[in-house]
Amino acid sequence: MKPFITLALICFTLNCFSQNITPKELLQNTIKYHDPNGNWQSFNDEFTVVMTTPKSSERKSIISINLTQEYFGVTATKDTITTTYILDKDKCKMSYNGKVLDSVAANKKKMTCDRAYLYKNYYTYLYGLPMKLEDAGTNLNDNVEKKTFKGKDYLVLKVTYDEAVGSDVWYFYFNPKTYALEIYQFFKTDENGKEKPDTGEYILLSEEAVVNGIKMPKIRAWYYNKDDKYLGTDTLIED
Repeated sequence: MKPFITLALICFTLNCFSQNITPKELLQNTIKYHDPNGNWQSFNDEFTVVMTTPKSSERKSIISINLTQEYFGVTATKDTITTTYILDKDKCKMSYNGKVLDSVAANKKKMTCDRAYLYKNYYTYLYGLPMKLEDAGTNLNDNVEKKTFKGKDYLVLKVTYDEAVGSDVWYFYFNPKTYALEIYQFFKTDENGKEKPDTGEYILLSEEAVVNGIKMPKIRAWYYNKDDKYLGTDTLIED
């Protein structure tokens, strides 16, 4: 009987709670892991991301985010070209190799304020995870799934968004012991809102960098869902 009791205790501590955990509990646990002091809501810091892709030179982006002041800036350098996009509340500013551009000059360089907002949404979303899953318009699935991905077990949270926010379906994979976010994956949808299995990408997260007291993924490697083709890697460098 003793071995059975021991086995039962192991099951309870490692598996049973994980099986019964609700989506909201899982989200709160992962936020506690990544942002234990609740710093994201007042995030104000700068960090650098180096993107490497096959058959292309690297791109170095210096990203500045101040959520309370509604400020976002990204300065990206690739080869001999440096572009800067700044959103300071409702004001949009752009520069090319250090020269500030008006709207006409910016258009000639294929730079727009729409792209500035795209960068803002991209960087604040990905580096604000998992905290961004508390945003309005985010819909958590009713259940937490258990999945095995590349030989490792995960707790998986399916997320959809209100139509005004986005149409993609996302899956977030969490370490069942620490609740660290280790993978995310998204799929496109058809006109009926059904997932298209041969679309989208998955992103493997490894190592960690602490920025403004938040544990962020240091390395993000991107792959196509369809054929596991490698797309590129983002590496976060703490400034």
